[in-house]
Amino acid sequence: MLDLSTLNPQQRQAVETIRGPVLILAGAGTGKTRVITFRIAHMVRHGIAPGNILGVTFTNKAAREMQERVTKLLPKRKTVDGQKPDRPTICTFHSLCVKILRQHIDKLGYKKNFVIYDESEQLAAVKKILSAISLKGEKVDPGAVLGLLSKFKNGGENSKLFVDPNLRALATHVAKRYESALHACNAVDFDDLILLTLRLFREHPEALEACRAKYQFVMVDEYQDTNASQFELVHSLTREHRNLCVVGDDDQSIYGWRGAEIANLLNLEEHFPEVKVIKLEQNYRSTSTILNAANAIIKNNTRRRGKTLWSGKGAGAKILLNTYGTDEDEAREVVAAIEFKRLAYRVPWSDCAILFRTNQQSRPLETALRTASVRYHLIGGQSFFDRREIKDFLAFLKMFINPHDDISLLRIANVPARGLSDVTMERLLGASHERKCSVFTAMKNPLVTTTFQKQTRESIEAFVAFVERVQGELQTTANEFCLQKWADDFLDETGYFAELRRLEKTPEAAESRVKNLKELMATMDGVGNAPAERLENFLEGITLDSNREEEKENTSDAVTLITMHSCKGLEFPHVFVVGLEDGLLPHSRSKVEGTLDEERRLFYVAVTRAMQTLSISHCGGRKKYGQVLPCQPSPFLKELPSELVEHSDAKSKTPVAQESGKNLFAAMRSAIVQ
Repeated sequence: MLDLSTLNPQQRQAVETIRGPVLILAGAGTGKTRVITFRIAHMVRHGIAPGNILGVTFTNKAAREMQERVTKLLPKRKTVDGQKPDRPTICTFHSLCVKILRQHIDKLGYKKNFVIYDESEQLAAVKKILSAISLKGEKVDPGAVLGLLSKFKNGGENSKLFVDPNLRALATHVAKRYESALHACNAVDFDDLILLTLRLFREHPEALEACRAKYQFVMVDEYQDTNASQFELVHSLTREHRNLCVVGDDDQSIYGWRGAEIANLLNLEEHFPEVKVIKLEQNYRSTSTILNAANAIIKNNTRRRGKTLWSGKGAGAKILLNTYGTDEDEAREVVAAIEFKRLAYRVPWSDCAILFRTNQQSRPLETALRTASVRYHLIGGQSFFDRREIKDFLAFLKMFINPHDDISLLRIANVPARGLSDVTMERLLGASHERKCSVFTAMKNPLVTTTFQKQTRESIEAFVAFVERVQGELQTTANEFCLQKWADDFLDETGYFAELRRLEKTPEAAESRVKNLKELMATMDGVGNAPAERLENFLEGITLDSNREEEKENTSDAVTLITMHSCKGLEFPHVFVVGLEDGLLPHSRSKVEGTLDEERRLFYVAVTRAMQTLSISHCGGRKKYGQVLPCQPSPFLKELPSELVEHSDAKSKTPVAQESGKNLFAAMRSAIVQ
């Protein structure tokens, strides 16, 4: 049920302003997701067709959450003549581009069953190119080259600053070969999804007109995180009908290093002079003390849209500032503070989060948590989809959908071993380069295969026959065809399950890998009718949702360990921000690159994650390569108003009030009794 009376006046204004350009400046914790979902439901209630509404965000988790909330707010519509009722399109930028390209990519010379390469497949493509270039003994990091290719695609000219000229020249040289290699395999990467859509719009105006006609009302979440390509995509869709609503907060723009352009939000009036700006400043998350500190920090950034967060939750506790001798002392004492909260005040571990600037800072924290037997959840550990058996399985599936996908074919051609050695595959790869065709096409060419010895030639022919047979099974139109059983059968037939069990050191480890595969296969028969369509949708969902492991809700009682860059959008009752030292925050690079404002915004984001209590700490020394190096406090600490901060030394010397002492002992007694 859509009840607008539950919104505050600014939220309601944002929901009810549905035509023309609108900028909703949504400060941290001001209920922006509620506003977006209410606004979409309000548009439908006022006669706008759901199919004409597009909501775009950055993560699959956010898109799923919005879709679920909008569905609950909309009246239920019946299926008519087998056709499901239209509903708003709520998806990520990449998902939107896949939808568009699946319809129109043939206009650009690709087939509609293109595959999307993930990072490991992109890396494999770059490695192949670098090996072909053969740089006279020079060692080049393929990951660095791939990172630059992505930056060049997304960041325009700005991305070429602060890059080693030699590496930049190499990346530029590799870029053309990389694009050709992907095109030959009918593959695209994540960056291509948006860039190819833009190229489609430029070269085929009729495709753009079709998209404009469909998406007549566009909303973009986290607009401050958009890069140049995403801005152009949004602008292309909306510059005629002008029904664009962007939601964002320039004070939380922390992804400049990956191409995000804060100017897209700050300079919106240049493109939409008639834009209506609505500020959401009432915070429903934090205490006044935490918000006053955040406001004081961020006002030191001069290039921003002014806003002041406020809360009706009361002042709350002061911010606790701690100084420790070393990072190991810091880790031990933070864990002790978390345990004290649990034992004295029955605060569950899951209410606590430790925030840090760089991944390297997690090591002493993890050690201290393990020593104290405290459960924790490190966001950013190995993804389920990075496991060897999962990557092998997905490579099989991608190859069956598109056997000309060289990266997938090369990964599993000899897995399990079937007489196609590395030397054989290298020769086949060389033949494919000479003939400008895929490896699979080379494997089917008698002029190529007759150059191999009889046994190897038979292995190649057997592999081609296997691929074409299993591929053929997918061509059935029977809706009852079960992909799960089909996948189980071909993995069993190839001996893959047996290979997993043979290679693992223990039966438990082997069964764990087999179980991982079985769990994934159980999700294959989802959206779509024909088996091939269902399989394409399954692969697309996995590739576009590559962060799903990190986004998974942590349902167990565990402390969250997370970087400041990963914590945006999250909130925790008790937050510990560690490592507030010059060189860490602000990072030493920020002085060279001129990104001090972004480092300050990162601190602001960390502070505004806290709901009830906030502890900040820094060290006199931090261990690096086995020795403790001296550290200086972050200059950002001076920006915290002194009246909002309590130093731990001072607190330890202050006598506990009689009433507070009674309450503490009562809580401890209760915890022990239970």
